[in-house]
Amino acid sequence: MSPTSPSPTSQPLSQLLSRTADAVQAVREGRSLTDVLARCPAELRGGTQALSFHVLRWMGSAQAAAKLMVPKNPPPAVDALLTTGIALLWPVKDPPYPDHTLVDQAVTAARKRTPANAAFVNAVLRRFLREREALVAAAQRDPQGAFNHPPWWIERVRKDWPQQWQAVLQASNEHPPMTLRVNARHGTAEAYVARLAERGIAARLLGSLAPQAVVLARAVPVTQLPGFAEGEVSVQDAAAQLAAPLVVGRNLPPEAGAPLAAGARVLDACAAPGGKTAHLLELADLDLQALDSDPTRLTRVKDTLDRIRQNAQLSAADARHPATWWDGKPYDAILLDAPCSASGIVRRHPDVRWLRRNSDIGNLVRTQSELLEALWPLLKPGGRLVYATCSLFRDEGQAQVDAFLQRHGDAKSVQSLPFTGHLLPLPENPGMAAGPAAYDGFFYALLVKT
Repeated sequence: MSPTSPSPTSQPLSQLLSRTADAVQAVREGRSLTDVLARCPAELRGGTQALSFHVLRWMGSAQAAAKLMVPKNPPPAVDALLTTGIALLWPVKDPPYPDHTLVDQAVTAARKRTPANAAFVNAVLRRFLREREALVAAAQRDPQGAFNHPPWWIERVRKDWPQQWQAVLQASNEHPPMTLRVNARHGTAEAYVARLAERGIAARLLGSLAPQAVVLARAVPVTQLPGFAEGEVSVQDAAAQLAAPLVVGRNLPPEAGAPLAAGARVLDACAAPGGKTAHLLELADLDLQALDSDPTRLTRVKDTLDRIRQNAQLSAADARHPATWWDGKPYDAILLDAPCSASGIVRRHPDVRWLRRNSDIGNLVRTQSELLEALWPLLKPGGRLVYATCSLFRDEGQAQVDAFLQRHGDAKSVQSLPFTGHLLPLPENPGMAAGPAAYDGFFYALLVKT
C-alpha cells in the first residue's frame, strides 16, 4: 500500500468507493474536492480523500479506457463509479487494493447507488481486468489518457515548456512529500529533524535554498509533530517557503535593497490561508497588514497567527480597491501572492486540473494585472514588491511581469536565482539539487521601485 493510500479502516470499502464516486461526480460538475470532503462524515473522510486523490490523478486514463468499452455515456452516477473503479484498477507499482476485492466492493456500491446498473458495472470492470493490457495501451494513445490532464492544459504546458512539457505533466501526477517549515524563532531545521528522529519519524533537511524546511519520509498527522500546537512548526511546501525571505530581504543582491528593518510596514495582499503571513512574522518583527477579500478565509489566517503566537492587522477587502481599505501610508514591502490557476500545485490538489477551464486563464491574468496596478502606487520608493503565483503557465508568470515592466518605468525586476523566475518540479531548476519531488511549481518576481 502506498504512503498516500487509505489506512486500514473499519469502514466497508464499498462505502468509501461510493463516497469517492460522489466526489468524482461533484468535481465533474464544478465543485472543489475540498468542499466535498468537508461534507463527508468524519469516519469516512480520510479514506475518501486518499481514494479520491488517486482517482483524480488517473481520471484521464480511466475515462479514455471507459470510452473504449462503453461508447455511450451511462448516467452520471454510474459513470462516476465506473471511472472510480477503473482508476483504482489501473496498473501501478503499488495498487491500493487487490483486483478482486475492488471489483466485488464496487459492485456492492453499485447495488446501493444504482441497483439497476450493478450487473453493468460488474461486467465493465471485469472486462477491463481481462483486457487490461490492451485497453491501457489504447487509452494512452489519447493525450488525456496518457498525461491525465485536459487537452487544453496539455497544450499550454507543451507551448510554455517545449523541452520539458512531458516531464512537467508527469511530475504533476507524483505524490508530493509532506514538507514542514520550522519556526525560526524556535529553532533550526537540524534540531527539529533530531526531535522527529526521537519519535521515530524519518525526515531530511532540504538545504540552503529553504533553510527552515524539513521533508518527511512519510506523511503523518500534524498531531504527531512535536511542537505543532505550540507554533514551533508548520506544514508548507518548500516552494512556498521562498516568498518570505524575498520580502524581508534575506540573501538578496544589493540592487534589491537592504533587509527590512524592525517595524517595517509590510502588506500581505492576498493572505489566506496564512502560511506566508506566518513565515514573514517568523523571520522579522514587522508592522504587517494581512488582507484578503474573503472574510471566512481570513479567519484561517487568524487561527494560524494565534497558533504561532504572532499578530498582524487583518483586513477583509479587495486589494484591487485601496480606497476602501488603505490608510494612505506607503509600505516598505508588499507580497502579492496573486489568485492563479494553481497549475503548479496540482499534485497536492488533483481536482484543480479538472475544475479549471481554458477561459479561466485570461480572467485570472486580468485580475493579476489589476492587482499589480492597484498595489504598485502603495509602495515606497526603494521598496520591493514580490509577485508570486503557484502556476506553471507563463501568462501568469514571466509574461505578466514583462507586461507590467513595459507599463511602469519606475519598476525594476531584480533576478535572484534560484528564487526568482519560474520554478518547475524538475531537477533542471538552478540550485535545486534536492530533487524534483521537493518543490511544487511556482513563479516569483522581485520588483523594486526606483
